[in-house]
Amino acid sequence: MKIKHIFYWAILMGTLGSCDVTNLSPKDSFTDETYWNTVNDLKLYANGLYGNISSPKADGDKETDNFVTTDYSKYLFDEYSVPSTDGGWKWDGLRSCNYFMQRYMRVKGAEAEINIYVAEVRFFRGMIYFSKIKAFGDVPYYDKDLQTEDVEELYKPRDKRDYVLGKIIEDFEYAIQWLPTKEKSESGRLHKDAARTQLARICLYYGTYKKYHNESGAPTSDELLKKAAALAKEVMDTGSYEIVKGQDNGSGQLSNNGYPLYYSNQFTQEDLSTNKEGILCRYYKTGILTHETGRNAGGNGMGLSKDFVESFLCKDGAPISLSPLYKGDEDQESEFADRDPRIYQIIDNKHKPYIVRNGEKTYNPVADCTANAAITGYPCVKFRSADTRQAEARNTSYDWFVYRYAEVLLIYAEAQAELGLCTQAVLDMTINQLRDRVEMPHLTTTPVADTNPVDYGYSLSSLLYEIRRERRIELIAEDFRMDDLKRWNAMKLLENPKTMFGLCITPTVIKEYKEHNVTFGGTDGRPVVEYNGKTYLYQYAASKKIGDQGRKWSKEDRRWLYPLPTTELTLNPNLTQNPGWK
Repeated sequence: MKIKHIFYWAILMGTLGSCDVTNLSPKDSFTDETYWNTVNDLKLYANGLYGNISSPKADGDKETDNFVTTDYSKYLFDEYSVPSTDGGWKWDGLRSCNYFMQRYMRVKGAEAEINIYVAEVRFFRGMIYFSKIKAFGDVPYYDKDLQTEDVEELYKPRDKRDYVLGKIIEDFEYAIQWLPTKEKSESGRLHKDAARTQLARICLYYGTYKKYHNESGAPTSDELLKKAAALAKEVMDTGSYEIVKGQDNGSGQLSNNGYPLYYSNQFTQEDLSTNKEGILCRYYKTGILTHETGRNAGGNGMGLSKDFVESFLCKDGAPISLSPLYKGDEDQESEFADRDPRIYQIIDNKHKPYIVRNGEKTYNPVADCTANAAITGYPCVKFRSADTRQAEARNTSYDWFVYRYAEVLLIYAEAQAELGLCTQAVLDMTINQLRDRVEMPHLTTTPVADTNPVDYGYSLSSLLYEIRRERRIELIAEDFRMDDLKRWNAMKLLENPKTMFGLCITPTVIKEYKEHNVTFGGTDGRPVVEYNGKTYLYQYAASKKIGDQGRKWSKEDRRWLYPLPTTELTLNPNLTQNPGWK
């Protein structure tokens, strides 16, 4: 059963999971008293939880240093308000998991068959709790669905984050034990490697969070990093996955400057069911189940930042501060020339086909920089197909990576580097597999230090610096960046004005865009700002000055955690607000 069929059961099972228990058992409907009979009942219930996994979207990394949005982020400028309700403090998904856990024992069947679906539900419970502790830190831990008479539990204080983290790890270890291998699992369903990947992600997050925030307590940073590395290596050692060169899918196999679109083609495939980079994927089909990523990619009032663009290496493997190949930023053509080929596949440019119709390719002469599209002049087209049918409303039908093998390789490389165990062999089986796809030079254990590095607020080895750079490029717009900034204690990066800038506005750029009725500066032109002797496109020129204090995070900054809603604090006096939030 593919995921698209699973969703049809989500509404039914979600309704069952939220019903009050009664003694009535109508013969023409599902009830708690009549439902829990067969293993298939467990499977259908678990189907209703699959909405918790990643789904297609074009705005991942939206509130980070990678993107600039039409309206400035109140969160990034420290103007976020405490919500009265919700704010992420929702527990219905967790209750659905615990509802199952309190009832699955009624089913008669083989233990191995039953435990597959127990493993699925525990996987989702672990995922939900991971999102909770990332957002709020300490949270109340529950392993049963609460009833109105459970007064003590309903009004309990928050449990310590590390206690909850331990419970999350237990859930995923159970999932790894009982889920089938990928080869024996149904297409689109959870399996051991999906659980290993998610747990590796969690362990890397808190292993580095504890290290860079100087936190102690069990599990320790080293324990978590070792576990992250071990889990990633287990996935690698299956031999089931590899980094794939994406094939033509209506986007045009080559850019018109000769670069194959091996990277970007991976994200517009209409069938990932046999794609060896996909650890777990969501499947779509025209007319049955679709999404709008193809329509939204490259617009949505957000564009990639100048800082992100400057992070791409040149094709000799050196940063722009060192490479003689770098031609400056007089215009986009110069700025992109002789750079990591992914720059041509992630950002719209005059060499990547924008439309392919009847075999004819059309290219945009200049990148969109309008306020309702890609406001920086660097549209992210990673998830855009040149097949115009994919850009029609509710008609995008290409599949979606939930867990991608590239992430596993990046986890292993980073964890080993953090532990001081990153050898050339480690790099060759991880980072250099990603570079081989786009024909970039290999990373070595002793890379030359960037002479104009981004400022993390602390010193960092050249090796870790380059591993982080690779992660930033490879996983762009896949919704990892804010987690990365927080776990690395790297909010100093947001103080760089180039994280808010777009194109460098030069005489060449002015001339090119004037031919397409776009001007810069003045009353009617796109907003600009002067910085270090250059002029840049700057969306927030009228509202935010360079060096705004809101972009600066302190060690005790309230934004490391989100606030609890005020209504919840009123309802439960044993809950306390997170530091800094009134």
